[in-house]
Amino acid sequence: MRKKVFICSPFRGDMEGNVRKAAAYSRMAVEEGHLPIAPHLLFPQFLNEGIEEERRLGIAMGMELLKGCDEVWVFGEATEGMAAEIAYATEQGKEIIFK
Repeated sequence: MRKKVFICSPFRGDMEGNVRKAAAYSRMAVEEGHLPIAPHLLFPQFLNEGIEEERRLGIAMGMELLKGCDEVWVFGEATEGMAAEIAYATEQGKEIIFK
């Protein structure tokens, strides 16, 4: 069974650039034989980041996915959302790897 890795990277700001980077990080995980979990590539397809209630829903659902992961891979400088994911991963006893 593949190790599930949560991809923790910036989203807001340069969204297009950050999506490209998150896709590349996910590809790296696949190439290393892992199953990447990158909610910020999925949820914006049907949730509006600009609507605070939908943003909070996306973050909450991402945390549920994080709970099922084996590791959290952190890329780039931590944003507010990333800091929340890292704190939650720490509470859950997940291995956190800064790439």
